[in-house]
Amino acid sequence: MTPTTCLLIGAPVDSGKRRRGCLMGPDAYRTAGLAESLSDLGHAVVDLGNCAPAPHDQDHPNSPAYALNETIGWTAALSDAAETAMTRGFPLFLGGDHSLSAGSVRGVANHAAREGRPLFVLWLDAHTDFHTPKSSASGNLHGTPVAYFAGRDGFDGFPTVENPVPEENICMIGLRSVDAAEHEALAATRIHCHDMREIDEHGIAKPLNAFLAKVAAANGLLHVSLDVDFLNPSVAPAVGTTVPGGATVREAHLVMELLHDSGLLTSMDLVELNPFLDERGRTAKLMVDLAASALGRRVFDRTTRSFS
Repeated sequence: MTPTTCLLIGAPVDSGKRRRGCLMGPDAYRTAGLAESLSDLGHAVVDLGNCAPAPHDQDHPNSPAYALNETIGWTAALSDAAETAMTRGFPLFLGGDHSLSAGSVRGVANHAAREGRPLFVLWLDAHTDFHTPKSSASGNLHGTPVAYFAGRDGFDGFPTVENPVPEENICMIGLRSVDAAEHEALAATRIHCHDMREIDEHGIAKPLNAFLAKVAAANGLLHVSLDVDFLNPSVAPAVGTTVPGGATVREAHLVMELLHDSGLLTSMDLVELNPFLDERGRTAKLMVDLAASALGRRVFDRTTRSFS
């Protein structure tokens, strides 16, 4: 990968669910050596510190959607931060729960629209996060960001999505926890959904390479959102939404290496890390290693051999 300027943007969002702890995520990534890992690869690294939510109304304790106004504040702030950062380099959003992606993707989409290029989103997650605040039974808004940036109705009070990501430009890999309402909603869309059974049967490279080919053909920008629960909880326990049967370490590194090889990656989220649930930082370190793989770390430089 050509050396670039990596912009670390802390997003200590903890409003998307009731279980606390993700607000410690950005500093855990820093402690695990994210900046140093990227610098070792030849990238310039600028740590922009942590964002804070935009001013917002106080949340009512009995609201069906948990911390709705606070999440709206985070969405506005992170959208502005993303839009600005895209003009300066490669932004990495250090979460924070997955509701942060409502803001990061909205901002990146606005930048893509100004550049006259389509935005594509690769969603690496056990969940589809395709609820709206009105359809979510739990009221936890970390289950809603894809619906938001895809332009679904039901996000009253949130910043308007002027440039929704087209459904066919969204690819989800690693799914294994999708409720009936999300399944029904997704069935009516053109979103590419790949669950772990498909991965088990055909491998993880096949759907990813097909999606990357679409991005390349369209000269698109590519935003990747990596949730800790994409990984199997035996290797990444520091997440409040563990679902057995996730990606292995090797599968996850393969995804990141293929992303790097494609040269298409333009922005990235690292989300749902809850250091309170970690074991001596093992999850934070694995997420840092995966980010490094996406940005150029590899075991071998695979030169073409000649047998003549």
